[in-house]
Amino acid sequence: MSIVSLFCEIDDFFLMYEAHIAKHCLPSEETGSEPRGRPRRLHPSEVMTLVIAFHQSNYRTFQHFYLRHVCVHWREAFPDLVSYSRFVQLKKEVLTLLTFYLVTRLGDCSGVSFVDSTRLRVCDNKRISAHRVFAADAERSKTSIGWFYGFKLHLVINHTGDLLDVALTPGNVDDRTPLGKFAERLHGSLYGDRGYISKDVRERLREQGVNLVYKVRKNMKPLDVSVSNEVLLKKRTLVESVIRELKTQLQVEYTRHRSFENFQVNVFSALIAYQLLENKPTLNLAELQEVNDLPLLF
Repeated sequence: MSIVSLFCEIDDFFLMYEAHIAKHCLPSEETGSEPRGRPRRLHPSEVMTLVIAFHQSNYRTFQHFYLRHVCVHWREAFPDLVSYSRFVQLKKEVLTLLTFYLVTRLGDCSGVSFVDSTRLRVCDNKRISAHRVFAADAERSKTSIGWFYGFKLHLVINHTGDLLDVALTPGNVDDRTPLGKFAERLHGSLYGDRGYISKDVRERLREQGVNLVYKVRKNMKPLDVSVSNEVLLKKRTLVESVIRELKTQLQVEYTRHRSFENFQVNVFSALIAYQLLENKPTLNLAELQEVNDLPLLF
């Protein structure tokens, strides 16, 4: 997506957001008074555009992207650019807007959904004892590849690779905790790995109209599932491909944040950038049905 198309889409959203706020919120007591401080140079739509465009670029850090690309090549498109330190402050002000915009970009459930979580480290393990920025929010936890300090990003996607729902939690939160919230937007079957094994959770989700299917351990009794569910469970790697795309191409994980707000801005803008991709990891259900001679999957 070009920078012009991206800005136009975000600016249209901002206009709808302002209209909604004006319609449903009480007027401010300071209405009619002169605003304090210097007038804003960069519009929130421009700030949102730049933080999302960073994740669509090939730059590894936002500072290099802003100083070496935006300030050099996009001066005409953004004539009122501010200093880098000032822009870092402005990023915090669009956190709520990014959250609402991400909600508008979420996909629709098709009846075939995949769930997984991934770690988001905030520092190297050797620096945990000296880390201060996320001391009140981050937690230690362990994954299949070792211990880490930070957060977990929980994702639910459909068979076309679109995000259906997301949750950001401290690193020590159980993977099954967000499932109740996720189920509110889902129907059909939800496929997960061994981290989602729970008979009680499966029963609760079934009451919400969601069939939770997961891999079982070798010493456990196999789940009583249909052949189509067994086939689709093997395709759960689709959500792992989405996570790999977010980490390797869209820089969702960064370990040098200096505030929790900027950490959230980075995560949500990366998720938005992913949703705006034209080519996402996709599962061809029609081909899968034909190859495996299965009944209608959804």
